[in-house]
Order: sequence, then structure tokens, then C-alpha cells
Amino acid sequence: MPTTPPTLRERKKQRTRDALLRAAVELFTSQGYEGTTVDQIAEAVDVSQRTFFRYFAGKEEAALALVEMTVDRFVAAVRERPPHEPPLEALRQAVLDGWHSINEVVESVAPVELYLRMYRVIESTPVLLAAHLRRSTEVEEELAGVIAEREGLDVDADPRPRLAVAVFSGVMRVTERQWSTGDDFSLEAIRSLTAEYLDGVGPALLGNWRTP
Repeated sequence: MPTTPPTLRERKKQRTRDALLRAAVELFTSQGYEGTTVDQIAEAVDVSQRTFFRYFAGKEEAALALVEMTVDRFVAAVRERPPHEPPLEALRQAVLDGWHSINEVVESVAPVELYLRMYRVIESTPVLLAAHLRRSTEVEEELAGVIAEREGLDVDADPRPRLAVAVFSGVMRVTERQWSTGDDFSLEAIRSLTAEYLDGVGPALLGNWRTP
């Protein structure tokens, strides 16, 4: 079904929000989360503090907004995976394809490089990392529901969707941590690391780690 084009007022509001978000991320990545104030973000866009709070509840929401955009797209991508794919394969392909198409998601607001640098800020800022992990728990529950629906299961009666998502989320958490503290902070590096770690789940869980 065709969608109604946004009105002029809606387009102006979106431009203001995007400008505030980009200014916030630029400041967070250049001078740190704690060292950035709402007033500085608003001043960078030449709007009032009151205007900032029309779009964001506070600095924390602005700091996590780009990541939230990609998470929303990832959940939608899992829903759209071919129905014949097993759960972990659907999750794997959705996240790897997401790294390929990330430009389409974030570049209307900020360059991908800025998005990647924001990840390091989140990992190194306790209040942001805590909020990110809280949100990840909510996303896990949403994904479990998506997987259960794909498989025709009752998510509350069958533990497998939550178990599959828990395994996947654990791998992604390790990937994020290793990548954000490593030397190669490129997009290709996190995509390669994601594929490597997801492919290693089977051997890690079922293999014999001992060497002669």
C-alpha cells in the first residue's frame, strides 16, 4: 500500500532531530559523553535547550539513538528472512546483511565512521553501557517472539526461541567488546569478527577444547 508523503512540518521536524543527533554524536566522540552538555548540543544546531528536549529525553537517549536505529532495522530483517532458514541462520544472515547495508540506515544522519566511533564511547562509558545492555535485554525478548512466530511456537511454552536468541546475543556481546577494544576499528573488521564468532558457536559448545 502506498504511504502518505510526510508533510512540510514533519520534514522540518525530522531535519531538526537529525541535526541534533549528529551534533550530539560529534560532540560525544570528540570530547566525551560526560564532557558534553545538552546546551552544547543545542548551541551546535542553533536551537534552544527546550527544543532539544522536544526530541530527546536527555543525553543518554541521544547517545544511543544511532545504535537504536540499526537495532530496529535488524529486528525487521529477522522478520523478513526466508521462512525455511533455521533460527540461528536467520539471525546470522540478518546481522551480516545489516553490516553490508548499514549506510542505508545511518548515513541520512551521520557518516558510518562516526557511528562506529560512537560504539567505543558507549563501551567506555559505564552509564551508556548499562543502558545499552538494558536495551539489549528488551531486544532479546522481542527477537525470541519473532523466532517463535517464524517457527509456529508458543514462546512461553517452548524455551528454544529464548535459548537460541540468548546464544546469539552472547556471541554478539563478545564480538562488540573484542572489536571495540581492538586495533582494527573498521566496518569490515566487525563484520568479519561477527562471522568468525558466529561460525565458532558449534565447535565452542560441542567440541573438545583440550589439546594433546
